Amino acid sequence: MRTPSTKASMITREWHVVDASDAVVGRLASQVASYLRGKHKPIFTPHLDTGDFVVVINAEKARLTGKKESDKLYWHYTGFPGGERAVAAQDQRKEHPERIVFYAVKGMLPKGPLGRQMLTKLRVYAGASHPHQAQQPKALQVK
Repeated sequence: MRTPSTKASMITREWHVVDASDAVVGRLASQVASYLRGKHKPIFTPHLDTGDFVVVINAEKARLTGKKESDKLYWHYTGFPGGERAVAAQDQRKEHPERIVFYAVKGMLPKGPLGRQMLTKLRVYAGASHPHQAQQPKALQVK
């Protein structure tokens, strides 16, 4: 018996839209990451990007549980000596609410070139509108 191997020509990508209103960020991110990887498809292969495009809307309405809103910190480095900075989740929500969902999904994808390629298929918007109506995205329910 031969084991079939997925080729790039066999991969078909669909578009999905997820409404993040009142969704817990971690649970939302794990399901979005699964769709970006392509684990919902029978042709899933760990070393290939078989996933779909995912559009997340209403990211500003996604919620954090517990005391994460005030205690969770998002770190970044400016590139200068002593340039390590931290932003609290509540401040991140005021300035860039879409980054909360983006970083949560990014942390659940593989690290390296394959994970970065999968991350390019993610679009996150703070509000309810998005410019991807032409792709006819299917609604995806978050549990």
